Amino acid sequence: MKKTIVLFLISLFILQSCTINTEMIYHKDSASSVITDVDTREFMAEMEAMTPDSLKQEKFKDMDRFPTIWTSMYDLLKKEGKLKTENQDTIRILKKFFLKSTKADNKPVPVGFSFKMDHFTPNDYELIKNFNKDEKLPLDQNFLNTWDGKTLVINTDVFNLKNIEEAIQSKGSKEETANMEGMMMMFFKNIGTTLKFENKIKSITGKHDWLKQVDDYSVRIQYDLKTIYDKDPKLKNADKKIVIVTE
Repeated sequence: MKKTIVLFLISLFILQSCTINTEMIYHKDSASSVITDVDTREFMAEMEAMTPDSLKQEKFKDMDRFPTIWTSMYDLLKKEGKLKTENQDTIRILKKFFLKSTKADNKPVPVGFSFKMDHFTPNDYELIKNFNKDEKLPLDQNFLNTWDGKTLVINTDVFNLKNIEEAIQSKGSKEETANMEGMMMMFFKNIGTTLKFENKIKSITGKHDWLKQVDDYSVRIQYDLKTIYDKDPKLKNADKKIVIVTE
């Protein structure tokens, strides 16, 4: 699985997209699913406007490789002849990663990308956690939180963008990533995560300024990039642990 998922996911995030929205669904059987939408509409429009017509076909030719319907990494790699592993754990994980692009007005250039981790079990997450130690995945770090089918324990230390930063640093040159804070503030305007549960929320213990209950079944984490990079952040509520218990 090395490099395969990593390079693809990083390629989405370094498109200098302005909005990243993630939805994590917590299932009753202790598994969870993650869907991340990356809105590149503004960036792609700027890129297209700056590219001469004579160069557009060459510049955006690779964009057509991204399917417009959910397609597993396994099927995509197999189709492109890039499936180089026979490891069953790797293949199982690849079959649970899905990708798709969004296009508008029949243009070849996508205006957004989405990826999905479908029904990942605790064992699947252990594989991802071990993999993430060496090859940083630009995933919302809330996937590191503990979920047993009824109770979610959130470590608010993961309310940061370290995975995205490290993934970008591994892809870019030293000069390009020297001012990571400036890059993040410039490129990412809106980043948020919604945590949804199949059962009603019974109780929430602990508070954080960035976490709000949306309804009986979900809470929303809205990242404040200015505060993340503030050396002396001013937060009214910043408990280290938040426990959400469902019925």
